[in-house]
Amino acid sequence: QVQLVESGGGLVQPGGSLRLSCAASGSSFRINVMAWYRQAPGKQRELVALLTSSGITNYADSVKGRFTISRDNAKNTVYLQMNSLKPDDTAVYYCNMALVPIGNYWGQGTQVTVSS
Repeated sequence: QVQLVESGGGLVQPGGSLRLSCAASGSSFRINVMAWYRQAPGKQRELVALLTSSGITNYADSVKGRFTISRDNAKNTVYLQMNSLKPDDTAVYYCNMALVPIGNYWGQGTQVTVSS
């Protein structure tokens, strides 16, 4: 059974940084697409950043220049480096992976709170 385990969330002051991690474990698979989503209270879940197996990235306009998505293939892990954090970045962050040939999986979510 595949599991995606997230870590790295927490409370940070505006302007600060956090790095989220999400590691996949379980059955044999190849990771096609890795992504981070977030959901703030009362809002829909939105795509934050995406990274394909060929290295193509895509970022939400609101995080461009501040967030960086990366991967460690040997560890089946995706990272989200978040810099210059703003209160509007406060949300539960979820990782998502498209695993071949198994399917699409979500992490459990990690809370990020940006507040002074």
